[in-house]
Amino acid sequence: MKKILLAVFTLVIAVALAACGNGSNDKKSSDKDDKTFVVGTEGTYAPFTFHDKEGKLTGYDIDVTKAVAKEMGYKVKFKETQWDSMFAGLDSGRFDVIANQVGINKEREQKYKFSKPYTFSKGVLVVNKDNTDIKSFDDVKGKKMAQTFTSNFGELAKKKGAELVKVDGFNQSVDLIQSHRADGTFNDNLSYLDYIKQKPNAKIKVIEGNAEKSKTAFTFSKKTDDKTIKEVNKALDKLEKNGELAKIGKKWFGQDVSKP
Repeated sequence: MKKILLAVFTLVIAVALAACGNGSNDKKSSDKDDKTFVVGTEGTYAPFTFHDKEGKLTGYDIDVTKAVAKEMGYKVKFKETQWDSMFAGLDSGRFDVIANQVGINKEREQKYKFSKPYTFSKGVLVVNKDNTDIKSFDDVKGKKMAQTFTSNFGELAKKKGAELVKVDGFNQSVDLIQSHRADGTFNDNLSYLDYIKQKPNAKIKVIEGNAEKSKTAFTFSKKTDDKTIKEVNKALDKLEKNGELAKIGKKWFGQDVSKP
């Protein structure tokens, strides 16, 4: 009799533990189903994604991302990483999307999916004010250019025959230029305008050339469901129509940068 009772007791305990286990799995499944965008970004690329004086992550791309997520009913979790490891993070699933002024080009379109563009800009060449050797884009051959290696601007510097000096962002490029450790940098005109606004006495100048206009978009893995990207595009369309994108652009640049 005791053996029978013991067997019954053991069975009851086993069933109870199984029930607890199922409850735990359900919770994990529920957590996973939460609408949250995990977003890869640099946090060092002012005025697009950087930390303010209080240490808060902010910038144009951050504001646009938050506005899109709010429109979609999603939460946002930002994960900061260096530019040169950002795409590896997307590939490995560390985050769902990149919001970091990623320009659309043919090579990236073969590997990733994009939303509709939310920024339009053009490339410029930034050099020291004292520099008299570089007067055009073609004058950088053999010169040291401070670039992130895998960016569109890094590729432009390579094509022009420049020697690349690796940096993590535009501010570091400018520091190297002003200290004569680099001759220049190809970068976004919006980054230059913002930097000059913040530091009007900076010893740099801009040279315009024949760089293609850049279109920036949210970047997704090829595995991402097209439905999700359509939802993002729908949110961007609404933010454009109601003037929110223009408002964000004017906040950071004094003008709407969401249109060509």
